[in-house]
Amino acid sequence: MVGDGARTPSPTTAPRRRRPTDWRKHLEIALLSGPAIIVFLAFVIFPVVMAAYYGFYRWKGFGPPTDFVGLDNYLIIFKDSAFHEAVLNNGFIVVASLVIQGPVAIALALLINQKMRGRSIIRVLIFVPYVISEVIVGTGWGLMLQTNGAVNDLLVKMGLADSTVEWLSDPDVAIWSLMLIISWKYIGFAVILFLAGLQSIPEELFEAAAIDGASYWQMQRSITLPLLGPTIRIWAFLSIIGSLQLFDLVFIIWGQYVSATAGTSTMAIYMVSEGRMSGNYGYGNAVAVVLFLISLVIALVYQRFVLRRDMAGALTERTK
Repeated sequence: MVGDGARTPSPTTAPRRRRPTDWRKHLEIALLSGPAIIVFLAFVIFPVVMAAYYGFYRWKGFGPPTDFVGLDNYLIIFKDSAFHEAVLNNGFIVVASLVIQGPVAIALALLINQKMRGRSIIRVLIFVPYVISEVIVGTGWGLMLQTNGAVNDLLVKMGLADSTVEWLSDPDVAIWSLMLIISWKYIGFAVILFLAGLQSIPEELFEAAAIDGASYWQMQRSITLPLLGPTIRIWAFLSIIGSLQLFDLVFIIWGQYVSATAGTSTMAIYMVSEGRMSGNYGYGNAVAVVLFLISLVIALVYQRFVLRRDMAGALTERTK
């Protein structure tokens, strides 16, 4: 029997396990994230700040900028009809890329996800265009789509066309030629993403649906598409940002001057044409800042209203 003077320690008064001190946590965070932050500041934030600075000057690209023009460069951008056309072209490319590539990539992913012979070879063939350099793709398609190129020659010989089609110079056709090239080039990336999403869906769900009498298309509509939603939204985000910044394929196939007359000019093409090629680097930097702000606003809005549910599901701590 324990006397009155000796009491057993209560569970609440037991010594707690010491946690790492705050300085140790901060040191670990600094060591792990410090290099990435430095690189991000040096190669992303600093160039954007300098571009905004040079955008207030009429600058030829060498020596310190001295001809301060204030907001004149930005006012010219928003008044220029060529820039308005480039913005509309980028908007069309964004929408067309989502409408064309999305359904086709999902259909191909569903097909390749089935057990079939040669599935690995088909995957490689679909993904190959994505890893080919844009220079090679642009040069090859540019040669094939010329007036006397392979495409027109093939169509005439097969009797599908009475005369040659101006694939690259007709404003009503050139933008669709660009969409054909973009879809051929980048659809493999979407297929690979969707395949990864499909393979993460448990097979038990399809087996249970089959037992309940669900058809193949009912299972795809009620199981596959909802569970593939996060992957689709991520792909759509990457496609939107890439479409807004499209430059290389247009520049290689049409160039800075032909793209404007053919109706395929983009904001990035406008930036290079009116900035670097014209020797007006201050104006080019102002266009770069506007392009950055447009992309940033769209990215933030998309994150806020589309990716919000996916990002909330990834949180590991509750907000107090």
